[in-house]
Amino acid sequence: GVKKLAPMSIEKKNGIVCLDYADLASHTNLTDAISEAYGPDGLGVLVVKNVPGFQERRQKLLRLSREFARLPNEKKAKVEDESTTYNFGWSHGKETLDGKNFDVFKGSYYNNPQYDQPTEDKELRSKYPAVYGNNIWPKEDLPELEPAFKDLGQLIVSVGKMIGHQCDQYVKKQFPNSECPSMESIIEESRTCKARLLYYFPPDEFKKEDIPEGIDWCTWHCDHGSLTGLCPALYLNAESGEEAANPDPNCGLYIRNRKGEEVRGLIPKDCLAFQIGQSAQVMSGGKLVATPHGVKPPLEGNGVARCTFAVFMQPDLLVPMTVPKDETGAVQNTGVVQYEEGQNFGDFSTATVKMYYGTN
Repeated sequence: GVKKLAPMSIEKKNGIVCLDYADLASHTNLTDAISEAYGPDGLGVLVVKNVPGFQERRQKLLRLSREFARLPNEKKAKVEDESTTYNFGWSHGKETLDGKNFDVFKGSYYNNPQYDQPTEDKELRSKYPAVYGNNIWPKEDLPELEPAFKDLGQLIVSVGKMIGHQCDQYVKKQFPNSECPSMESIIEESRTCKARLLYYFPPDEFKKEDIPEGIDWCTWHCDHGSLTGLCPALYLNAESGEEAANPDPNCGLYIRNRKGEEVRGLIPKDCLAFQIGQSAQVMSGGKLVATPHGVKPPLEGNGVARCTFAVFMQPDLLVPMTVPKDETGAVQNTGVVQYEEGQNFGDFSTATVKMYYGTN
């Protein structure tokens, strides 16, 4: 069909480019808004309003993160998976904040929102257990978690594909004569999307001096996948489960803008946010740019827990990291330091982890 002309003005909420779901769904040309949000001068993040079914699904899943976190430890232990280094199922106190202290301040539930078993290939599974592992669900102790996690996760991926479509149009415009990898297809075809349900325990359950203040150097990072979908946090009274006000207005997402300034990434309650990852930066020849971000954990408590959900859309590990060429046939400088020509996404992920954690 004929594409509608884009609305002339770009809407913003809290300084962040805001798209309407209806425009994404009708394939309205939104390349100007994509350029503003994700281009070389953008914040690397945008939000989408009016996503059908989002509000109910968010409430349902984020409330379940509290119910799960309050289960007895032996029930939670049933869905821990050491064989995938806790990259599937429940993870609490297994990840270090700074290479030495274990993070007991929040719990994470990781799973693939689309595929319970992403591959039949035993070799792939044994080589990359953290990526191609099987989902693990608390079927007896909290059966509602699985459908709620999948419903919200799949909704976020479906909106992510629409954003991928817009990013593809924007990148094609920059490289009219080049083959450009399609973000929409990458998200569509990937078997290895990963979602993380997060529950920050009320800070008053810990000693003040134990809680890390601000954003540690190690938590400033760029996501290395294609696109990350983020839900606005829900604050709940840990005891009663009732919705509460955010007791610590400084906590939440911070983004480092192109000038190196820290900007608060406040996601409106009724919107989904999407951040560009470094794979998209590589595969767009540096035209879509990932920004470093970090999360300041809540320091003030009043018995209030913070619940949130993130979906990491990324290529399958064997997808080649191709870069578009300009009219002269020159390969673009992507601006991503750990990228080397000829890498597939698996190689790129390994190089990224090495860069952040110095592991071999």
